[in-house]
Amino acid sequence: MFSHGVMPPLMFGGMICFMLAGFPVAFSLVAVGLFFGTIGILTDHFHPSFLQALPLRFYGIISNDLLLAIPFFTFMGAVLERCGLAEDLLEGTGKLFGKLPGGLAYAVILVGAVLGAITGTVAASVIAMGVISLPVMMRYGYDQRLATGVIAASGTIAQLIPPSLVLIVLAEQLGRSVGDMYLGAIGPSILQVTLFLTYILVLSFIRPKMMPPLPQEAIGDSGWQVVKQVLRGMIPSIVLIGLVLGTLALGLATPTEAGAMGAVGAIVLAAAHRRLTWDLLRQAMNSTMRLTAMVVFILIGATCFSLVFQGMDGALWIEHLLSQLPGGRLGFLIFVNIFVFFIAFFLDFFEIAFIIVPLLVPVAQKLDINLIWFGVLLCANMQTSFMHPPFGFALFYLRGIAPPSIRTSQIYRGAIPWLFIQLIVVAVVTLWPEIVTYWLDSGPKVDPSTIELNIPQFEPPAMDMGPPQF
Repeated sequence: MFSHGVMPPLMFGGMICFMLAGFPVAFSLVAVGLFFGTIGILTDHFHPSFLQALPLRFYGIISNDLLLAIPFFTFMGAVLERCGLAEDLLEGTGKLFGKLPGGLAYAVILVGAVLGAITGTVAASVIAMGVISLPVMMRYGYDQRLATGVIAASGTIAQLIPPSLVLIVLAEQLGRSVGDMYLGAIGPSILQVTLFLTYILVLSFIRPKMMPPLPQEAIGDSGWQVVKQVLRGMIPSIVLIGLVLGTLALGLATPTEAGAMGAVGAIVLAAAHRRLTWDLLRQAMNSTMRLTAMVVFILIGATCFSLVFQGMDGALWIEHLLSQLPGGRLGFLIFVNIFVFFIAFFLDFFEIAFIIVPLLVPVAQKLDINLIWFGVLLCANMQTSFMHPPFGFALFYLRGIAPPSIRTSQIYRGAIPWLFIQLIVVAVVTLWPEIVTYWLDSGPKVDPSTIELNIPQFEPPAMDMGPPQF
């Protein structure tokens, strides 16, 4: 463990202690990096020339075009979330499935998937779904644990389903295409939504009293009127998301260009629904500014920490530590899944992506692991952090908008079944990589060793100069 000195493990342990103390992550990383960098210089464990690269690294973060996609997608989701599309979708879908036991739960899951693709953030999805659907579910006799659990779980779908912000960040950290990350996440997203719906279906047969159907007066109009209402709320959003993802998958646009197109499309949709106001734009820009600033500061802190950590051979220490695990690739993946699952109790997904993932990538490459599959697996695992009782952020968001009559213990108990379903998704992705790689480009592969380059030699034509002219 100490074959590369004591400084790397001490530095890693110092980072964990700072974070557990509750100090802001970005400043914790800078403090740990500079503190151990100073100690390393004084003890000849670290060369001061490494610190000369810090200004260039900071400039590289600010000038990174890929990261510019984050504010675009955040702004797109903020506009669509505030312009009332979620209300229209939930009202229509709730009426469409209202006659079935668990109809509202089906509606919440399906709309949560669409809303997750629209907003790309868990907080917006959970808050929007909770404010709209929780009072209705309570009014018509739904069990508190089921209602809060399905709302929190459907909000976390935004973590995995494209165009998720987490996938953009992971693509940047892994050095892979955002379009490929989105394609790789399609299979696990479909699996997760299917498992959620299957759980409600099974529970509706076993305990139908937990999720009674809606009375006819609550459903109101039925038939084509309800279908038209659902399609009117769903089709424009799906067309916009399909346009953004389609241009990315086909290589017609960069992530930044696709995000800009999505932001403009969101404004157009809000205007088409006659809900575009200056107040809406101001709120959307405010939330975009806050999230973007948080991401940039964490990135700057992570860069400062990783530069010093690598200068002290910390990357070699991590590689030596993880590559010696029993079981080879499977043992490494099991360890990473367990480690990320538990560290997600304390760290946000951005912090895990910027701090932990860069330490794992060299080991994954050495073990010949497909980095797209590895990134989607990490995303599916980090998704569980939002459902961890008592630290899950989705549970905090739901507690903030739930009425006092719903106890916090009920929210925690309601989250446990959905947490196990998410862990099933993680296990399936780990044991069946094809659920990710199937959606990637499967065109003809070329063996570089069989390529022959035959370049014809250029021979200048003979020139007859003739007798000299005077």
